[in-house]
Amino acid sequence: MTLGELVEVLGGTLVQGSPEWVVNGVNSPALAGPSDVTFAEDEKAAVEALTSNAGVVVLRPVHSVTYAFFKNKSIVEHVQPKLWFALAGKLLKPALAPDGVHPTASVGERTGFGENVTIGPCAVIGEDAFIGAGTRIEAGAVIGKGVYVGKSCRIYPRVVVYPGTSIGNRVMVHAGAVLGADGFGYVGDPLTGAYTQFPQQGTLVIEDDVEIGANSTIDRGALKETRIGRGTKIDNLVHVGHNCEIGEDVILVTGTGISGSSTVGKGAVLAGQVGIGDHAHVGPGVILGGQAGVLSGKTVTNEMFGLKPGGVLWGTPARPLTQVLREIALLGRMVKRSRKSPDSE
Repeated sequence: MTLGELVEVLGGTLVQGSPEWVVNGVNSPALAGPSDVTFAEDEKAAVEALTSNAGVVVLRPVHSVTYAFFKNKSIVEHVQPKLWFALAGKLLKPALAPDGVHPTASVGERTGFGENVTIGPCAVIGEDAFIGAGTRIEAGAVIGKGVYVGKSCRIYPRVVVYPGTSIGNRVMVHAGAVLGADGFGYVGDPLTGAYTQFPQQGTLVIEDDVEIGANSTIDRGALKETRIGRGTKIDNLVHVGHNCEIGEDVILVTGTGISGSSTVGKGAVLAGQVGIGDHAHVGPGVILGGQAGVLSGKTVTNEMFGLKPGGVLWGTPARPLTQVLREIALLGRMVKRSRKSPDSE
């Protein structure tokens, strides 16, 4: 792909170099070669990028670096160099050729396939399922009866998709993930102490452009649906319980657990090991720092704390990070004073 073609697709301004320069990939300044793109978001990084072997450097428009010293470099200016770099990497990544249905795969009756589908070794596709055009089902994955998988998806090895699950287009599910299993819902008998499972017969809907990390689990709804919104990115080892509704463009980082019937608003970020109780609500754009917690039935929004976009909530129960830090400092001073008090001896 030429640099001119990249700029035409991704925007930005080619301020130095030829639009005919051929670009084959992206890389870090230390590893990039003449056919690679690298990027920098500040002046210090810009010097490193411009003195590297990269043929193309993407920079912010505002800086004090003089291009005249780097005449051998093609330079693109863009307000978000990192985003430009990531999108370029996606465009330049070679597409895998379709391999068809492997002879060891098991395909059920009345299963539908779009064009250029790949079904890997020992994969199992249940009856009445549908696999969209350009989708890859890798080795050992199990796609249950009646499951719908959209176009251009990639289902990595050992993924299990239970019946009653619908997956949109361009969804990526990494190895070992389990989608649509029964939720953890039980009814106790106060006389005997025994537990009976509440019916888990709902559905799971994964919308377009979602990515689900390795060994993550998302439960089906109990009587209705669990839904993961468009563009949401889920890290490895995340659990989403039954009846949850996760909005668009949400980030769920590793170790996060969301209990049943909870909602997470559009654009929220839940950092590592965040815990959400059942029937809780996290508002749009909320950022929960690592190990923060929202108690069952509670709601947290930026508005209720007067937080501006980008403000962080932390602790359990979750509250503004600045407040938590003040509380920790105050507690530290109280402990220090108590150690100096005669009564403590």
